[in-house]
Amino acid sequence: MSLPATLRNGLLLARLTEEVDRYRFGLRLEEYGRVLSVGDGIAWISGLPSAAMDELLLFEDGSRGLVFHLGNQRLGAILLEQTVRLASGSPVYLTGQRLSLRVGDGLVGRVIDPLGKPLDGQPAPELNLCRELDVSSPPIIARDFVDRPLYTGTKIIDAMIPLGRGQRQLIIGDNGVGKTSLALDVVLNQRDQDVLCVYVLIGQKRSDAISAIDLLRRYGALAYTTVVVAEASDSPGLKYLAPFAGCAVAEHWMWHGRDTLVVYDDLSTHARAYRELSLLLRRPPGREAYPGDIFFLHSRLLERSTCLAPTHGGGSMTALPIVETEQGEIAAYIPTNLISITDGQIYLDRRLFGSGFLPAIDITRSVSRIGGRAQHPRIKEEAAHMKLDYLQFLELETFTRFGSKLEASMEEKIRRGQVLREVLKQERLVPLSPEFQLAWMMAYNTGRLDNPDSVSVRQKLEDLANGLQRFPIDLSASREEWHQWLDRRLSGSGN
Repeated sequence: MSLPATLRNGLLLARLTEEVDRYRFGLRLEEYGRVLSVGDGIAWISGLPSAAMDELLLFEDGSRGLVFHLGNQRLGAILLEQTVRLASGSPVYLTGQRLSLRVGDGLVGRVIDPLGKPLDGQPAPELNLCRELDVSSPPIIARDFVDRPLYTGTKIIDAMIPLGRGQRQLIIGDNGVGKTSLALDVVLNQRDQDVLCVYVLIGQKRSDAISAIDLLRRYGALAYTTVVVAEASDSPGLKYLAPFAGCAVAEHWMWHGRDTLVVYDDLSTHARAYRELSLLLRRPPGREAYPGDIFFLHSRLLERSTCLAPTHGGGSMTALPIVETEQGEIAAYIPTNLISITDGQIYLDRRLFGSGFLPAIDITRSVSRIGGRAQHPRIKEEAAHMKLDYLQFLELETFTRFGSKLEASMEEKIRRGQVLREVLKQERLVPLSPEFQLAWMMAYNTGRLDNPDSVSVRQKLEDLANGLQRFPIDLSASREEWHQWLDRRLSGSGN
């Protein structure tokens, strides 16, 4: 209920009187500069000798910028917000502030831009805390070992390329091989896993961004996800800031003891936006015309993902950066940088995609350097030699193309490898539970899935999935209980 007009006016008058009483006359100096030129999302400014890197600038017309380059005679700024009145000669003022973003639980389920403005048509969320976009990564003393699993719901990953909470795992591959679909599947699988997700869309078309958001909403994943969007039509400054904004949102929850997952889709576009800004501001180009500090840019972003020690809240931030390759060339500058920064990579191959093996993950080029430590002991036990056996099968299969006659033991390995390849195929948007992962691995290792008929293999997998829904069993159950459960599910009996 609103206050009466007389009372409201009285409070306003009292506040104004208090401000007048506090006012004191005195000499006040204010530093300002002037815009020399504006264009392509940047502004050249003269004056402001006290400006610092990454300091916020306020233009007289209401535009905002960020100091991005310091020169002897002028400074360069990237424009965050620009009005039609911004022109050469406009005054510019220092704010003494760094770019920050309002964070908190009010962002769950929302779609925002890198500056925190809502893009979903809803009112701005009520948030009381601010966090700078670019801060130092947690110190070593605040970190802990990665020892808790992050289940992706994808058979080939959870078995052979496991992820842990706090890990940085690169998703790499050519355009159109399912990188975004794989990342969305990982987000969908976090339902009821007590993991808050942040999905960062960098430089994507509006139609693609809307499709991703609608998919998250349709499958209920938006209830625990924040989406940060910098569209293809946005200024390069917003594309450059997008991953840092998403990281700040997830980092707030991490420092408050929550487990988070942040997806950067994708850092190739981010690198191109940074290159565009750097070249416009006349920074010296390096390899492939990228500035020399592009490695430092991505490393300081991804180093903020970690698992915190219990004395610092015990939260975690898992990062899934996506990078695009051209014609499968992983030795290009940006992919090479990100491979060296992250804890492993999931490589998606175009030939596998074309052959119908989905998700098109190339086991021979994929690795998880620390995820095995986080696997559940039962799953780790069953998956111990699976990747090695599959790699041996791929080599043997290549050898058989020469028409050589093989020994019976080799033929048996090829037959079981063909069964495993059929098992590892998985449709998108169908994340699978850890219990199902253990069920199919135990069934495969004990020969219960040995059948060259792919239809029979898929039918047995469906029987396992239906059995888990009707007769659930926990990962902590004994090995004997699991074998009894598998016998009942695959024998055709209903109980």
